[in-house]
Amino acid sequence: MAMAKRFGVSAQALVAGMVGAGAMAAFTFGPQFTSPADARQIVIEAPGDAPVSFADLIEQVSPAVVSVNVVSLRDDSSGFEEFMERFRDMPGFDEYMERRRDEEGESEPEQREARSLGSGFFISADGYIVTNNHVVEGATEIEIALDSGEELEAEIVGTDPQTDLAVLKVIEPGTYPYVEFAHDADMRRGDWVVALGNPFGLGGTATAGIISAQGRRNQLGRSSTYTDFLQIDAAINRGNSGGPTFDLHGRVVGVNTAIFSPTGGSVGIGFAIPADLANQITSTLIRDGRVSRGWLGVTIQDLTPDMAEAQGLAEDEGAIVADVADGGPAEEYGLERGDIILSVNGSDVADATELTRMVGSLLAGSDNQFGVLRDGEQITVSVTVGERPEDPYGDVRPAASDDTVTEDTEGPLGVSVKPLNENLRQELNLDEDEVGLVITEMESDSPLRDAQIRSGMAILEINGRPLSSEEDMRQAIEGARLAGRDKVLVAVRVGEVTTFRTVEIGETDD
Repeated sequence: MAMAKRFGVSAQALVAGMVGAGAMAAFTFGPQFTSPADARQIVIEAPGDAPVSFADLIEQVSPAVVSVNVVSLRDDSSGFEEFMERFRDMPGFDEYMERRRDEEGESEPEQREARSLGSGFFISADGYIVTNNHVVEGATEIEIALDSGEELEAEIVGTDPQTDLAVLKVIEPGTYPYVEFAHDADMRRGDWVVALGNPFGLGGTATAGIISAQGRRNQLGRSSTYTDFLQIDAAINRGNSGGPTFDLHGRVVGVNTAIFSPTGGSVGIGFAIPADLANQITSTLIRDGRVSRGWLGVTIQDLTPDMAEAQGLAEDEGAIVADVADGGPAEEYGLERGDIILSVNGSDVADATELTRMVGSLLAGSDNQFGVLRDGEQITVSVTVGERPEDPYGDVRPAASDDTVTEDTEGPLGVSVKPLNENLRQELNLDEDEVGLVITEMESDSPLRDAQIRSGMAILEINGRPLSSEEDMRQAIEGARLAGRDKVLVAVRVGEVTTFRTVEIGETDD
C-alpha cells in the first residue's frame, strides 16, 4: 500500500498491472504456440436484407390470419376424475372414489359444453381455412374471428389426424384475403420467421424468431410418423395451434402445431408442420375430404447397427419386418417376418419412418416393387398395397400364463424355455402352426436381460431360424458363433406385437 501511495496509483491499479505483467511473462517465457498456416478467422458480414422491422410484413398478412373458436361436448366425468387426481394421496381417497362409482353405476357419463381457442389462416379467396385437427376435433360449432373483428360461422371440410391438419370453410359466401404456402422453400437453420395467431385468446398476436432446427420427428411425445417438424424459437403458446409461420416474403413456411414446455408456456421451442406437407395434405382434404394412405400390413423396426452386425451386413439402412398382419397385403403377396426392406419402387429405404411414409404415399390398389433382403439374398417382392385402416394394428394384450404346456428345459444364455401350445398361440394371436419358445426362468446374468427380454416373453426365431425346441435355440446360437458373430437377432413376441432385438452371445455358454 505504501508503494502505491509513493507512485501515486491505487492499490487496484497496481494489482492489475502486476497481473498483466505476469500474464505477459507467461506469454513471453512459456511454451510458444503457433496457428496452422491455413487457419482463417471466421468473419461474417451482416446480411444486407436483415429487417429493421417486421411491421410491413405483419400488416400485409394479418388480414388472412383468423382466430378459431370451437364449441364441443365432452364427458363431464373425465374432467372430475382428472381434477380429483390431485387428492389421490389423501386418506380415504380410494374409498370415496369407489363409493361414488357404485352410486353412479354404469350410467352414461353426462356431457358438458366445452370451449377452446386456436388459430388458422385463409388459403383461398373463397374462404378455405387451414388449422390443426386437434383444434376442431369433436367440434359442434366453429366460429371464425377475422382480424377486423368480424365473426363468421365455418364448417369442417376434412381432417387428417395423422398430420394434425384440418381444413375449414366459411359458410357465408364472400371474397377473403388469403396467403399461400411456400413451394420448395429453401429454409435453413437461422432464417427469420414470423408467427401469427391467437395465443391465450389474445387475437392478432405476432412473434418473431428463427428456424432453430429442421427434421424433428420424435420430440413431441406423440406419433409423428408422417411429419418432420420445423423447430422455431418465435414464441408459440396455447391458442397458436393452427396458425401460420411466415418467411420474410409473406409465404407460409409452416403450420404451428405444438410446443415443448415444462410450464405450459413458451420456452422458445415450438414446432410447425412444413409447408410442402401441409400444402399436399390440405389440397387432398379440399378435393376428397379425407386422406387415403397406402397400407402394407406389417409392423416394422429400424435396422440398427447391432441388427445389421447380427445379420452379417455392412450397412444399417433399411427396415426390418417384425410382424405381418393376418389377411394384409404383405401376407397375401409373400412378405415374411425378418425380411429387411431395402427399397420401394427403386427408391432406397433409410429407416422405418421413411418406409412408412413411402408406403403411405402409394395409391391404394397400386402394384409396387419392394426390394427385400431375405436369408442373405436380395429379392424383389411385388405387392398390391391396400388402404390403411383407422386401426391397422388392433389392441395389444399381454399373454396370459399357461401351466398346461410341456415341462421347461434349460436352454442356452441362462434361460429355461418351453414350446408354445395352442392356448398360448391364441393369447399371442399367432397362427396355429407358429412355433416358438416361452421363457419360464431367467438367470440374473443372462445376456437377454440387456435386450429387455424377460420371463414370460416368447422367442419365435433367432437369426431367421424358427424355434420349436431348446435344441433349435442352441443350434441357432452356435451357427452364429461359427460364422464369427458375437450377436444374434431375436424375434420376441410380447402380447400381440413382435419386435426384433439384438443379443450378445459371447464365445461360449457358461
